[in-house]
Amino acid sequence: MLQILTFLQSNYYATESVASRYDAATMGMFFLILVIGIAGYIVQARLQHVFKKYSKVPFPGDMTGAEVAEKMLRDNKIHNVKITHVAGTLTDHFNPQTMTVNLSDAVYSGRSVAAVAVACHECGHAIQHAQGYAPLTLRSQLVPVVQFSSRMAMFVVIIGLVILATTQNELLCWIGIGMIAMSALFSIITLPVEYNASNRAMEWLASSRTLEGIQLQQAREALSWAARTYLVAALSAVASLLYYVFLILGSRRD
Repeated sequence: MLQILTFLQSNYYATESVASRYDAATMGMFFLILVIGIAGYIVQARLQHVFKKYSKVPFPGDMTGAEVAEKMLRDNKIHNVKITHVAGTLTDHFNPQTMTVNLSDAVYSGRSVAAVAVACHECGHAIQHAQGYAPLTLRSQLVPVVQFSSRMAMFVVIIGLVILATTQNELLCWIGIGMIAMSALFSIITLPVEYNASNRAMEWLASSRTLEGIQLQQAREALSWAARTYLVAALSAVASLLYYVFLILGSRRD
């Protein structure tokens, strides 16, 4: 990304107007977003393949994902979190407001390496909450702000661009950019939260000998691909933010 930005701001554009330079940068960022989108599709497809593959590998302890999740919570002295199930595929999540680890049907009742890996990852979030893990706390505090800003940002930016075109007043545009930036910040903060939860899951699976050998490596591979989806999402959010920044700067009159 830094190389692309450096190229877009190089002397190649020195003889062009400021607006032309920003127009070129905007197109560059649009291309980058497209590339990241393709990468996201590939990562998501690979994730689906890996989970489907390891969903067919039986868990040697003959326990369901829900049962393993309960054991992990007990081993970490957490007794106020309930294990429940939700509809959908890979819809698993921890809800700190209801203090529940919500597992999809395939994970909740599944007896596979994939089911156990996902269940333990979500319990990793519950442990983060119990121990006051700072990035999780910050992300939780940002949720209502991001929910509002993600709904309103595009409207604010569009109206701001209309005003900018007629009055050269950029204030509303930058307010919209700030709202988009909140979503990008949320995506960035999500990265350590998700990676840390996976690390906690793998540490417990190994130390408790719930999984060993090749099956432990399979669980690690599954969680690694899941984590990459969050990395792609963060890159996409940052690229989108930069795209709108260049779009507004390019809308200025010389």
